[in-house]
Amino acid sequence: MKDFSYYLKSIGEVGFVEQTTTSSLFASGLPTAKPFEIVLFDTDDKGQIVSMDKNMVEILMFSGSPPRPGTKLVRTNESFMFPIGFELLGKITDPLGNLLEGTKPLKKSTTFREIHRAPAGIIERIAINKQFETGVSVVDLVTPLGHGQRELIIGDRKTGKTSFLLQTIITQAKKDNVCIYAAIGKKKLDIKNLKEFFSKNKVMDKIAIIASSSENPTGVIYLTPFVAMTAAEYFRDEGYDVLLVLDDMTTHAKFYREIALLSKRFPGRNSYPADIFYAHAALLERAGNFITKKGEKSITCLPVAETMQGDLSGYIQTNIMSMTDGHLYFDTDLFAKGRRPAINPFLSVTRVGKQTQTNTQRGINREILSFLTLFEKMQSFSHFGAELSEASKITLTVGDEIIKFFDQNTSVIIPLKVQIVLFCLLWNRIMQNTETQDRRLDIAKATKAYQESKEIRKQIDGLVDKSSSFDQLLETLKQKGDKLLASIIKYS
Repeated sequence: MKDFSYYLKSIGEVGFVEQTTTSSLFASGLPTAKPFEIVLFDTDDKGQIVSMDKNMVEILMFSGSPPRPGTKLVRTNESFMFPIGFELLGKITDPLGNLLEGTKPLKKSTTFREIHRAPAGIIERIAINKQFETGVSVVDLVTPLGHGQRELIIGDRKTGKTSFLLQTIITQAKKDNVCIYAAIGKKKLDIKNLKEFFSKNKVMDKIAIIASSSENPTGVIYLTPFVAMTAAEYFRDEGYDVLLVLDDMTTHAKFYREIALLSKRFPGRNSYPADIFYAHAALLERAGNFITKKGEKSITCLPVAETMQGDLSGYIQTNIMSMTDGHLYFDTDLFAKGRRPAINPFLSVTRVGKQTQTNTQRGINREILSFLTLFEKMQSFSHFGAELSEASKITLTVGDEIIKFFDQNTSVIIPLKVQIVLFCLLWNRIMQNTETQDRRLDIAKATKAYQESKEIRKQIDGLVDKSSSFDQLLETLKQKGDKLLASIIKYS
């Protein structure tokens, strides 16, 4: 941006600060100001206009110490622009475009994009038709996602939400898709640990981290998800499928509430401002599956919301539920029982993910859900101390085996086709003999064999691709399953 005197001469309007708060201020003397316009103070501080009336404009500040009353300011006739380009990959950037220490500065050729943009219209969108792999079996087989889906990740604090997101990011990065992680108001140590984790897994070159710490000014924290979405749109337009993680939106809402209350706006439910729904909806609507100049590309958005004691009816939580295409619920009770990930399949929803599945996957999905429903009923019945029939005992044993199959270490990422084949092998053994525990498959070994052996990958891919239904794949594996298992064991 140019200096204060340039804008004063070219636009000819000068304002004066009338009242200040911690995060924003009110100024007079800018009669033709526009929403989201950047203003410049004679102290070289910058701010963004967020609301206005006949006499005053409210300005969101990007510095920790706002200018004093009486300070001069000018309009710039410019919106907030963020420096963007492939240089963002592998780096941690704050919403103002500043890089954390230890990273190389962005090149001068980096372009700029406005962060407040209208969502693409329906003509530019296309139906979600390709499954989005997370590498987590209980999601990919039971609650599948699609490329371009907006799926809320919801649950109490410390229930494994971040671990699941990291597994998903690694899965997508290894498929050469771009991943944007928006860390909203996080601790600096947590932000640093993110980069170390991605570097350790050798995927940092496909990841851009847009981060604001709890030490940043409130205005900077508020901008974080908008900057991250703008970065996602850039990489989409460059021909990449993009995964965007917004961690987390309840924190974002709390900081926005702080801004609103200090600005003396009328408080609504739980003291949140009336436009919190609009702010989040306008952001999340920018994700989806699009027709671009470089073909069909998507922005898959995973916003995170934190609950208190498992309460799904919170204001912000229900707001975001209504904006998204489903949610994955991380259950505190399941986490306490040792389930990893602690996703409750009965309280989780995916509204568009199942339409991306093949007939084989739909068959598996129906079989798992119907059996788990029966298993839950039997568990409730057994708690009363009733005498169980032989069929009920078998159901409980088989249910335990399926739950064990879905237990997945956070360091293990399972390709989708491996998940399908391993579940079918397990199901065949269940149908033949309920004593499956001693012969349970070593999922980690099978995954490693699939990733490293071209021959085993060819066998597994061929089995899944040639199957037109779940029953057909089961029949095929009855004949070829033992041979495949022998190859996996021999390789490992």
